[in-house]
This record gives sequence, C-alpha cells and structure tokens, in this order.
Amino acid sequence: MARDLKRPPAPGEAEEADIVDLAHDGRGVARSQGKAVFVPGALPGERVRYRVLKRRRQYDEAALVEVLAASPDRVVPRCAHFGICGGCSLQHLAPAAQLAAKERQLLDNLERIGRVRPQRVLAPLKGPEFAYRRRARLGVKYVHKKGRVLAGFREREKPYLADLRRCEILLERFATLPQDLAALVETLSLREQLPQVEVAAGDETAALVFRVMAAPDADDVRKLEQFGARLGAQIYLQTGGLETIRPLSGPASPLTYALDGGRITIEFRPADFIQINREVNIAMVAAAVELLQPAAGDRVLDLFCGLGNFTLPLSRRALSVTGVEGDAALVARARSNAARNGAANADFVVDDLFEPARLGGWAAAPYDLVLLDPPRAGALAIMERMAQWRPRRVVYISCHPGSLARDAGILVEAQGFQLTGAGVMDMFPHTTHVESVAVFERGT
Repeated sequence: MARDLKRPPAPGEAEEADIVDLAHDGRGVARSQGKAVFVPGALPGERVRYRVLKRRRQYDEAALVEVLAASPDRVVPRCAHFGICGGCSLQHLAPAAQLAAKERQLLDNLERIGRVRPQRVLAPLKGPEFAYRRRARLGVKYVHKKGRVLAGFREREKPYLADLRRCEILLERFATLPQDLAALVETLSLREQLPQVEVAAGDETAALVFRVMAAPDADDVRKLEQFGARLGAQIYLQTGGLETIRPLSGPASPLTYALDGGRITIEFRPADFIQINREVNIAMVAAAVELLQPAAGDRVLDLFCGLGNFTLPLSRRALSVTGVEGDAALVARARSNAARNGAANADFVVDDLFEPARLGGWAAAPYDLVLLDPPRAGALAIMERMAQWRPRRVVYISCHPGSLARDAGILVEAQGFQLTGAGVMDMFPHTTHVESVAVFERGT
C-alpha cells in the first residue's frame, strides 16, 4: 500500500523520489517535505527508493535502497571496490556526463559566487578515463583482527583502509599495487611500522617511497629491492619529514616527464608536486600557452610556478618569464630544470604569495601576461597587484571552482578584465574534483 505522501515518513521507512541534481560531492539530490535529500549512488533523472539515515534542519542524508528507473547515463563501474573505496565516487556515471556535471558546477560557481559569465565555454580537456594516475599515496596497516596487511585508499566516508586488490585509476603497471604491497609488507619485520607508501612515476622511471617508523633489517632490504626490481620501480625510504627521503640503496635515476612535444624535460623528486594525469597535464600546458598568446617581446609572470611546469614552455616563446613559488626546494629544482633545458630567460623567485605586503622586488616590475596556478585557496591575496602589473591577459588554472569564481569576480569587477573563456579539465576522472582553466583579457 502506498504511503500517504502528506504524512511524514516513519523512522526507517523507505521513501521514493526523483533525483533532480548532482551535489558537488557526487551524491544525488532529491526533494522531500521541502528539504534536500542527499542520496549517494543516485543519479539525476532517476526514480529511486531511499531510506533516511540522518535528519537535519535543512537537509537529510539517506542511503540508496533501489533504483526504480535508471538514468541513461548510468554505467557499470569497472572497479570491483567501487562504493567501498573512497578513491572514486563517480564510476557509475558515464564519463561524458561526469564532464557535463563538472562544467555545470564551474559555470554555476562563476555566476553564483563571482557574478560573471564567460564569453565562451572552452572545450573540455580530456585524457584517459582509467589507468591515468601517476602519483598516489596508499595507506598500509597490519590489522590484527584479520591477521594480515591491508593497503590502499580509505573507505568512503570512513577512517578505515579499504581491502583492495586492484585500482583501476592507477597506471596499469601499478594497478595491482594494493594487493602486491599487502603481500610484501606481511613478510617484513617492520610490517607494523610502515604506515604508507607513495607512488611517483615519470615518463620512463618510477619510485615507491616507503614511510617507515623503524629501520628495515637486512632481510627486509633484500625483499624491498626484489619488489622494486619486479615492478621496475626505485625504492626509497622515508624516516621522518620529506627531507629524510633517501634511496634504499645506491644512487637513484632521476624522475622526469616531457612537455612541449618533448622539447622540455622536467626533473622531479618522488615527493614533489606534479600533476597526476600525464596526458591532461600535457594538454593543459599547451592550452595555457595558446590562451596566453605570448609574443617574442613579452614579459610573463608565472605565479605558484612549482617546478616550472608552465614557466619553461612559456620561456620558449616570450622575452622573459619570472616564476614565483613559496617552496624553496621546488624553486631550487625549477632553476635546475631551467638550466638543464637552456632556458636562460627564465628566472625563479622564492616568495610567499599569501603575504602581498612583503613581496620582493620582482613584484614592482610590470608584466605583459600573468599565469596563475594557485592551490585550492585561490589567489585572493595577490588580486590587488593586478592593477599595478596591468597585464593584457591572465590565464588562471584552478583546482577549486569556488575560489576561481571569487577571484574571477574581482578581476572583472575591480580590475577591469573580461572573462573571455572558461572550461573544465578532466584531470581526475571518476572523482568529484573540478579542475578548470579561465582566461581574462583587459577591457579596452
């Protein structure tokens, strides 16, 4: 017998609703009794049955009981652990629909937060949908109750490690790393003193960094060396902070990746920040250069420059490029990368871009073009400097649509720029991360 829709549901009673939207965290959104209901696993356009788990004043949280009418965009997840592992949240949604949802989120943030609209929506930048992740941090734990080691990512919305055998988004050579690591660590003397392993892969070489709370014995070292040889990866140990990362034995080959059609090579260390998706990074750098349109006489400013991911390709096209980064170790390696690539017109500066009142002499110079690639917090602190630099064009690479929208509003309303284009980049397929690029031009 159907429930009377006018009366509130009894505790634990299943309800039916249409899913009308997708939340920023990938949950389906329904409407019931005047409130939003968040239903993990449900997709827009679906009719579902759900059970409310938590009732709050403005919204409810629910569990999906049954999909009564499926969305045409629903697909079968490739990963056997989807729904348990917290690494992915959108494998049940077709990749094209994922991108469309991220594009809607970007445009909604720009309009709602920044009160701006791009003159054109840029075509999404895409790469492989699986086997794309070249950097990852895997948790490792010996679980006494299970009598074995688990390795992988955390369970969705839980602090526990998921019991993984395979990861579909890691590079194919590391797809079975969770299972392989667990089997290895179970045989080590320090199996209870090894909490995480980081993966870092360049175009040719790869590294595995084992975080250890005690020194491995001779038998452990032998097993680690054999493990690295089998995977074709160099083994590093980390005993404390990042400065303690050292090769397990002997000198290690450098990790590198190529850009700009192979004309630029970036060298990095296992714990350095690099974009995790090789193909999308190549496309992103090419798109940024194309959007910025540097000319031979231009002075370019690259803020939050890291290892020189954008700086060095730009240096091949401009008069000069100044890269600014707050991490002194990254700047040192950026300078080495510039020297290695013969980029004599690329200069790198260590400075805190979140303290605009204390910036060095580079900030007093004029610039024709500016590229921004800030962290999730965005670039609010240096927005006021745009009036001094007066670049004719700004390209903004964003990993958070909310901070991009806020900063876009300032560039347009306070600085006199026009938002001439914006679009998404599929840097993290099957996750809810929204990476985007926007281009601003000074109004005439």
